[in-house]
Amino acid sequence: MLDICLAGTGGMKPLPGRWLTCLYARSEGHSVLIDCGEGTQIALAEAGCNLKPIDLICITHVHADHVAGLPGLLLSMNNCERTEPLTICGPAGLYQILQGLMVVAPELSFDVMLSEISGETEQFLSAGPMRITPFPVKHRIPCLGYSLYVGRSGRFDPQKARELKLPVKVWSHLQNGSSIEIGQRIITPDMVMGPPRRGIRVVYATDTRPTESIRDYGRSADLMVLEGIYPDNAKLDKAKEWGHMTFPEAAALAASCGAGELWLTHYSPSLTDPEAQIENARCVFPNSVAGYCGMKKSLRFPDDPVK
Repeated sequence: MLDICLAGTGGMKPLPGRWLTCLYARSEGHSVLIDCGEGTQIALAEAGCNLKPIDLICITHVHADHVAGLPGLLLSMNNCERTEPLTICGPAGLYQILQGLMVVAPELSFDVMLSEISGETEQFLSAGPMRITPFPVKHRIPCLGYSLYVGRSGRFDPQKARELKLPVKVWSHLQNGSSIEIGQRIITPDMVMGPPRRGIRVVYATDTRPTESIRDYGRSADLMVLEGIYPDNAKLDKAKEWGHMTFPEAAALAASCGAGELWLTHYSPSLTDPEAQIENARCVFPNSVAGYCGMKKSLRFPDDPVK
């Protein structure tokens, strides 16, 4: 299972009732945060997201509305008596920006490790069962989108286990991916497990024009979280000039990917009521939702029963 919270939905500046865009993902006790604008620690607190178990912070780009909240967030994590190391990743330029921001948070109780990502070659990051893949998108400065994937192993075949004369007490080790030794034999999980089953994929991209990279990584995604800075194409020329997307453009991307659902985010401060404009997206991709701060969803594996 993968729990998703869209803690903030604003672009450019925080507004009363609207924090800057950030996404919190959690699976099996591990968490990932994507983007960290001013006030993100408050947005997370209001949404009920725990700061302490964040393993990884992914930054899309180094504009202030996506990074300026890092010192406050790190200090809040410090106040939670965190001792585990934290990794922050993002595009070129992040190291220089972080050096400046950290002047106001010079002493932390945990180590911060920084990873700059070029986007030119595919790289993989992880947090518990989540596999995070950055990919390049098209903004005015280097910018990344992120794919979050939770895989699922194949079904355990008890008949194969019986044929191998394996005691029931060792079955769980194989189901959890561990090899076992029985007498002179080494039994590996692939000997009793079927092929991998479909996992869960969430794709996040903001501050970008529509790109093939978003289509490639968003193909058959369960959820796409994409920016919609303007509600319609009346300001399309401005969106193109500044490297952003409109509601209809984001919806067209989700439709072309065969996504399960689209959440819109990163609204212009001038867009006071995104929900009132959502039909501009739904007429292109019916399963479009106007994201709001604190919006949550638990994504389950396709054949999981809903409890």
